[in-house]
Amino acid sequence: MTSVATLRAPEPSGARRPTVREFLMCRPDHFDVNYAINPWMDLSAPVDQALALAQWETLRATYERHGHRVHVVDGVAGLPDMVFAANGGLVIGDRALSARFANPERAQEGPAYHDWMSAQHYAQVAAAHEINEGEGDFAISRNRILAGTGFRSSRDAHREVAEFFGLPVVSLELVDPRFYHLDTALMVLDDTIAYYPAAFSGTSARLLAEMYPDAIIATDEDANVLGLNGVCDGFHVFLSERATALSEQLRARGYEPVGIDLSELLKAGGSVKCCTLELHGVRTAAESSTH
Repeated sequence: MTSVATLRAPEPSGARRPTVREFLMCRPDHFDVNYAINPWMDLSAPVDQALALAQWETLRATYERHGHRVHVVDGVAGLPDMVFAANGGLVIGDRALSARFANPERAQEGPAYHDWMSAQHYAQVAAAHEINEGEGDFAISRNRILAGTGFRSSRDAHREVAEFFGLPVVSLELVDPRFYHLDTALMVLDDTIAYYPAAFSGTSARLLAEMYPDAIIATDEDANVLGLNGVCDGFHVFLSERATALSEQLRARGYEPVGIDLSELLKAGGSVKCCTLELHGVRTAAESSTH
């Protein structure tokens, strides 16, 4: 077992710098809320599908305007949550692992994302054997992976991911059903994290505090609008425009928050990060300590 001292995040170095990222997204052509598998989903609240698409297009355009490359996977009729591309799997360097979903309503999303990954000619593409929902519960933090469990991903999946990618995995237990994925309660920044301690078990919250003593702590208000469901490129932080206190904390730390309105997609329990699967490049240990 890796010690906390070994896992402690490096200190910030110099001015914040954005780096070009590659993202995979899925247009919400089939988005709707016609089942309820998390506390955000309210079958009595109608979805404005045209607005959902317009908000998604704004997010995509914002990424591209900031220099990032966006790939788009085709949605599938009957899979309204496929817009939440982060759940589709995990891609690091030349390896890709497609997800195996916990809920039967989303089960066919795994094969759909697997097909896209297989077409990209990665050196190794595999379908997960264990239950996991991709970057919903796996966050790349420098040269390690933070992994959530408790609702959607099994602890066995953490071992599978560690073996497949050859990176250390830190297991974190989620305890609040509103924050059913790690990416709803924790956001990786360039050299630290932002997170909401109440979403985690006491043991996991203490572990995060030890590993990241300089972490940004989200307020109840920002957590409750999924403000932590954001994406950082090293300088810009794309997040819900409703997360105002978190945005101020980020600005004080030298980041540039970029507010996004995804209110329609929030009706299904998703925001910026949920819509974004990052295609992570390979970083050596030396690069991870200096960039």
